[in-house]
Amino acid sequence: MQLFISLIFTLKLFTAPPDSNDVSARALNLKEDLVDVEHSQTKECMGFVYNQQMYYYGCDTLSQVKFWRNVMHLHKDSAFFNTPENRKILHKVSIKQIENLSEEHKNRLKDSLRFTNLLSDSARILLTNGKSFFYDFDKASANFDKGIKGFVANGVDPWYAQAILLIESPNKLQKSNVGAYGSFQLMKDVARLFGLKVNKSIDERANFDRSAYAASSLIKKICIPNTRKILDSLGITNYKENELWFRLLVMHCYHAGSGNVKKALFSFMPTKGDMNLIYTLWHTETKHFKTASQNYSQLVLAAMLEVHEKYKLAPSKLLISNK
Repeated sequence: MQLFISLIFTLKLFTAPPDSNDVSARALNLKEDLVDVEHSQTKECMGFVYNQQMYYYGCDTLSQVKFWRNVMHLHKDSAFFNTPENRKILHKVSIKQIENLSEEHKNRLKDSLRFTNLLSDSARILLTNGKSFFYDFDKASANFDKGIKGFVANGVDPWYAQAILLIESPNKLQKSNVGAYGSFQLMKDVARLFGLKVNKSIDERANFDRSAYAASSLIKKICIPNTRKILDSLGITNYKENELWFRLLVMHCYHAGSGNVKKALFSFMPTKGDMNLIYTLWHTETKHFKTASQNYSQLVLAAMLEVHEKYKLAPSKLLISNK
């Protein structure tokens, strides 16, 4: 269904990111990035977290982010052959076509792609299936307002609510292969830690408001404090917690666990907090920080950009009104 919105806010395009030289930078205005969007059918005014830093840093031009946006539009019957280093799309294929090929023919196809794209004989080539069925942003956006309000009520940056809703379980309530469940994909132990009932007869992870409380508490009490500690141990200071790179790093902790993120960071020892720290993580592999962990913030950026465009919030399409 096509969504249209009317913007009832004033913002400045392409302004500089937050001043990272401000040492007292941890105090956040939780509603600073909030704008109102109106659904054309329901006419309901919904909260939306608009983040222009993605455009300031050119995240919409990054090959990895553009790749995942293409995957989010690709039907599950198709797939992309691509390179893991920069996610360059080498060839689009039908899943049935690939399944009918022998291993020998698959290897020949990859060799042909290496030759055509001037890759080395040992270059890795991945096959990534289409995920348009999973990234249902119409369904995910229906929960933005509730999620944002729940996080703000718990004193947590609502950017995280929107990011989690977009990539963890955007199409329906479902259980992951490791047991995470609900709109915020919480593990049982995490849910119980923050007071949710999870037993044979009831699972409050299916309750959106309760799940939002637990997820925001996890961000507030574990992910953000541990991210600060990791940065302190690296000697990285003078940052604001609403800087894009910090938020993405917290999301990595939400997904992979702060201990695994710390080991990944200590493998290359960054000395500065900026987007280059995140970009380096995309190419960093440790025992418990592998492809899925590397991809996580790429997916966050891709999904965020998708909904910015869906709601016509991309800078080139912004309608600005002075109110």
